[in-house]
Amino acid sequence: MAPSSPPLADNSDAERRLREAEERLRDAIEELQRRQRRAAARAQHHHRHVDSPPCDHGPDESCVAHAIGNLCQTFLLSYGVRVGIGILLRAFKLVRRQSYSSLLDLKQLVSEKDLIVREEACRIGLLFGGFTGSYHALRCLLRKWRKKEAPLNAILAGSIAGFSILALNDSNRRRTLALYLLARLAQCAYNSAKSKNKFHLWGSHWRHGDSLLFALACAQVMYAFVMRPESLPKAYQDFIQKTGPVAEPVYKAVRDCCRGHSVDVASLHAYLSHIGKSDYVKLEEFPSIIPCSIIHPGTNSCLAHEVNATSTTFKKTFPLYFSLTFVPFVVLHLQKFTDAPFRTFWLAIKGAVRSTTFLSAFVGIFQGVICLHRKVFSRDHKLVYWIAGGISALSVLLEKKARRGELALYVLPRAVDSLWYILVNRHLLPTIRNAEVFLFSVCMGGIMYYLEHEPETMAPFLRGLIRRFLASRISNPSSLSNRTASYTYLHAIDGMTKPTLEEKRDNESSSEKYNLESIPGL
Repeated sequence: MAPSSPPLADNSDAERRLREAEERLRDAIEELQRRQRRAAARAQHHHRHVDSPPCDHGPDESCVAHAIGNLCQTFLLSYGVRVGIGILLRAFKLVRRQSYSSLLDLKQLVSEKDLIVREEACRIGLLFGGFTGSYHALRCLLRKWRKKEAPLNAILAGSIAGFSILALNDSNRRRTLALYLLARLAQCAYNSAKSKNKFHLWGSHWRHGDSLLFALACAQVMYAFVMRPESLPKAYQDFIQKTGPVAEPVYKAVRDCCRGHSVDVASLHAYLSHIGKSDYVKLEEFPSIIPCSIIHPGTNSCLAHEVNATSTTFKKTFPLYFSLTFVPFVVLHLQKFTDAPFRTFWLAIKGAVRSTTFLSAFVGIFQGVICLHRKVFSRDHKLVYWIAGGISALSVLLEKKARRGELALYVLPRAVDSLWYILVNRHLLPTIRNAEVFLFSVCMGGIMYYLEHEPETMAPFLRGLIRRFLASRISNPSSLSNRTASYTYLHAIDGMTKPTLEEKRDNESSSEKYNLESIPGL
């Protein structure tokens, strides 16, 4: 009898460990290149009797030119990603209207009337470009001023450059980004302490610990959406509302019912009459629960309602997920796209289908839990929606393992933001004006420290994203003269890993999904 093949899980774990080893080797080679450049520049500076340590950039490039070059390059990349996503979403909208000829009409595809992204794209470009340029300038300045290279330089430069967050005029978006960075900084600090055997969280070794964290975050977010919608950013409220199948007047009635307030029966009747529903259950002013006939007036079957909600969500969100997967990869990895355009396109479709299926299942399960509660109990309670959000989050198991932790760290800041708002509203925490700006700056200082001095503590996709997108010239050789054996070997590794484009996309595509803040409504 032939020996059985190794389990699929063992193969995937081996591939994951191999990718992580490749990432560590690549980082080590890049660090070796930087040290070689510094050693060469140090020798040149020593020859000129200069006491300050050399800068990262080549000796033939001035500090000012280096900073401006990074600023311009990152601004153009950021601007291009945002505009590209807007154009692709506009194209999907025209296709949905079956206006296929309009795809070739630039006036309809990219007109200012229908594609209002110029101001937002500029703000995003100024945020990323401003941070990159000012960070490099400050690093060079601190080297010359302090006459030494120390971790404090990276912290100070990152913190001061973090004030580029002021390029965004929306305080809600700034707060969300600051809380997201706080979660990432906590992840780096924990990994650093764990690697040094200083601290270890109980349960961190659990196989589905990331899914549990995602479930807890989603429970808070969905509770806030139903019971305390003002605690969520307006754009995020609109996104959840448009994605789900339940109308806003119904959620308001559910909210009033759970709080024991009088329900606006006239508003509900107006909504039901507007959608052509006349045979609905007459509501009292103080009902014990809002029935299913009001939750989904379009059908009397709860099962049909869940199926319809799932399929409708898929149709609504697939264009968005495809755009967020495809456009950033093309802009940031143009060479890989030109090498294998059809494969990249196919992998983007597969990734978008999987992610859209996850979100669609989330909506269907949430609606199913709400209907099941109404079949079993005769009174409503606000905790039902917290529990429904947690159970719905189990749909994250449809995503690849590598993405679950990233999704958890994406939703967690929104949950913390909502909880923070509720506690401040109840006067349990003080209100601090522009706190999100200072929090973002402090977190960027910490992130840049870990990037430069303990890069192994960062998630691989985040480390690669910052080096490629925010600090795109940090790890790039400055000239042909610096292409040593390590540089050749580094590119040999890239050539060896080209056939595993799908695996690399699993890690990279999640980073692209984290830029959802650049899309109104996300």
